[in-house]
Amino acid sequence: MHKTSARLLALLSLLQTPRDWSGDDLAERLGITSRTVRRDIDRLRELDYPIKTLKGPAGGYRLEAGTRLPPMLFDDGQAVALAVALQTAAAGTTVAEDAGRALATLRQVMPPRLRHRIDLLHLTAVQPPATAGDAHPVDAQILTDLSRALHAREELRFDYAPGPGASAGDVRRAQPHHLVTWRHRWYLVAWDLHREDWRTFRVDRIRPRTPTGPRFTPRDLPGGSVSAFITSRFRGNDGTTTDWPCRGEVVLRLPAADVAPFAQDGIVKELGPRHCRLLLGSWSWIGLAAAIGRFDTDVEVIGPPQLSIAFGELADRYARAARTASP
Repeated sequence: MHKTSARLLALLSLLQTPRDWSGDDLAERLGITSRTVRRDIDRLRELDYPIKTLKGPAGGYRLEAGTRLPPMLFDDGQAVALAVALQTAAAGTTVAEDAGRALATLRQVMPPRLRHRIDLLHLTAVQPPATAGDAHPVDAQILTDLSRALHAREELRFDYAPGPGASAGDVRRAQPHHLVTWRHRWYLVAWDLHREDWRTFRVDRIRPRTPTGPRFTPRDLPGGSVSAFITSRFRGNDGTTTDWPCRGEVVLRLPAADVAPFAQDGIVKELGPRHCRLLLGSWSWIGLAAAIGRFDTDVEVIGPPQLSIAFGELADRYARAARTASP
């Protein structure tokens, strides 16, 4: 009996590979006869695994989607990857509780060697603290609705809630392109039909309307990839380049080891025990000057001239603020 059970599990593991299997191939891989393969296929069907018999000279079998989720097998690498994904991928959505329960179920049936690996890889996806005007976490049903429109290539109509400080939302029409996450938030990348341009919409502010619009032919996304486009947009560019619009170089009177942890994607070069050179980018020259000003030390501007001008404008602004401050 144990031998039959082990053989059924091995057969199921092969059938879960996304391909068609002939009876002879399965018999050869399992070291059994084609007749035994047919009997084992029937046993799996009795357990509600939807296995389709393929017609043709050689015949064959394929595991298809059924009406409910059957038990599945994972190798060691798949199990570890699934556990890590369950700990991190649900961040910022209402499915986090379901992901936690799924992880607990997976861990319960793992052999000790895998459970130990999962415990060593225990991760916590930390959400940034909520700020005034922030919406609630993304609803899983909204993600599903947006994904369905993406797959069907149908235009979306949705109410878009305003951000902090705005007075009212509006109704938008867009051709969805991708769902992405960026710094713990979900965004919809879409072609805005009203503004005739690419936009990124916060998913937690979207409320889809029904029915969806007509089907459309997808446009080519600027930048060549979703990653490049999103990186470019959040750096203040048009989506075609991932570089910062403004980049400057300065010398700071601080050890390189003290600057590097706070330089984000900047480049830090050690010049001496108490000096380093910093190459940093930002979406504006004022923003770049303010970012460099966070380092509590003297600053020597290497270039370009726009950065020096920005430091001057910022100094005037701070001086006016100091003069008008309440006692």
